[in-house]
Amino acid sequence: MRVLQVLAVSKILTSHLSRTHRLSASRQMSTAASSLKKSPIFRTLGLIGGKWIDAYDAKTIQVNNPSTGEIIAEVPFMGTLETNDAISSASDAFNSWSKLTAAERSKYLRKWYDLIMAHKEELGQLITLEQGKPLKEALGEVNYGASFIEFFAEEAKRIYGDIIPATLGDRRLFVLKQPVGVVGAITPWNFPLAMITRKVGPALACGCTVVVKPSELTPLTALATAELALQAGIPPGVINVVMGNATKIGDALLASTQVRKITFTGSTAVGKKLMAGAAETVKRVSLELGGNAPCIVFDDADLDVAVKGTLAAKFRNSGQTCVCANRVIVQEGIYEKFAEAFSKAVQKLQVGDGFTEGVVQGPLINEAAVQKVETFIQDAMSKGAKVLLGGKRHSLGMTFYEPTIVTDVKSEMLLASEEVFGPVAPILRFKTEEEAIHMANNTKAGLAAYIFTNNVQRTWRVSEALEYGLVGVNEGIISTEVAPFGGVKQSGLGREGSKYGIDEYLEVKYVCLGDMNRS
Repeated sequence: MRVLQVLAVSKILTSHLSRTHRLSASRQMSTAASSLKKSPIFRTLGLIGGKWIDAYDAKTIQVNNPSTGEIIAEVPFMGTLETNDAISSASDAFNSWSKLTAAERSKYLRKWYDLIMAHKEELGQLITLEQGKPLKEALGEVNYGASFIEFFAEEAKRIYGDIIPATLGDRRLFVLKQPVGVVGAITPWNFPLAMITRKVGPALACGCTVVVKPSELTPLTALATAELALQAGIPPGVINVVMGNATKIGDALLASTQVRKITFTGSTAVGKKLMAGAAETVKRVSLELGGNAPCIVFDDADLDVAVKGTLAAKFRNSGQTCVCANRVIVQEGIYEKFAEAFSKAVQKLQVGDGFTEGVVQGPLINEAAVQKVETFIQDAMSKGAKVLLGGKRHSLGMTFYEPTIVTDVKSEMLLASEEVFGPVAPILRFKTEEEAIHMANNTKAGLAAYIFTNNVQRTWRVSEALEYGLVGVNEGIISTEVAPFGGVKQSGLGREGSKYGIDEYLEVKYVCLGDMNRS
């Protein structure tokens, strides 16, 4: 009887704390939203040809705060007509933008970078408001996103051609690199600023113009970033932003012969459709698609380093990144120690709205994301897996989910074969290095992988054997503007960031000059 009374009181207290948190979160969010709406960078209209416009039929779509469900703003629900006008605007602007010198384009980009950094706090708050990630993490995204603008402002001046030794004495052969043209950039909700700058930065640097289609879930950050581009003096039409009907916008970008390239970050399923659609007009495509990242922990790993690195690789952005550790593959000699230490670390993760001090786990983006996580957990448990920690919705309600660890996971379970995109860490067991490599590569995906070991020879062997575009060794956060980002197999085509990333927006032209011996 006594135990039941204690449980009842505990349940009441938990419910009360949950309601208190929601009220506190709502007040904090309302204050942030109210302040942001007064900011000159807060925009709620589409951008075409340097003008802020509504949808032509006046339709709108709500932008919600995932932490509270409250409506932040309404934005235009655009479609084919608006996208076609944005394409025409970008095409007209291309004629002049592409003719500027690299130094001139570099100055515009540098000014844009400076303005993004000057408005770092507002942009971070906007990301937290519409996407849900903790403010500290959102501010980190602003730094990360801005770094691409800064990097490509500098790289714009280093797009070099080539001179080829001629096979005949009266000829001169040289190679030019020229901008591909108008670019359609389709970006996701999980990094609403960085995924735009990682595409638009190199495009603008080499002389391309862009039509950006941000996620309808997080358009406000994209619009604020575009407003700062205008303030930086980037000419009208160079950057255009349309949002709303994803299918109609995507189809218009694919159908247009003026659009010469599509760059997309998102699911593999949508990426395949875009790739097929681009074939009709033979467009260039860059695709950064889904992952199924293995995180391999060997017996000889430093346990503290492995736990810290795996924690970062798995639970950043509540597990909602394409490079999140989707499978934690642990050697049997360290399995129990790792599971225990990892569990203790995960238990300390504070869940809540992103404006609360100390919170490191925000909500999932929407109800569909939570239901997907629940489906994966149910599938694993029905096949013999055990929930070591979490495994259910958080008492905070809405789309908050408890940081979760699942053990005794097998390769045939959804948790191991597909991307969960949530705060769930499945732990698998292996015996030998060869088995670990086989398990890691046994997937259609090939974006990111992580290994933890103190053996230098093993580091090289395993890194070379893993069929992934990115490999982190004893480190869980590996993305940077100076290194190429992209996957192999069905995780995509092309690379973003670094000196390699700018080549995705350039055409190579060979020029032969003849009759050079005539005086």
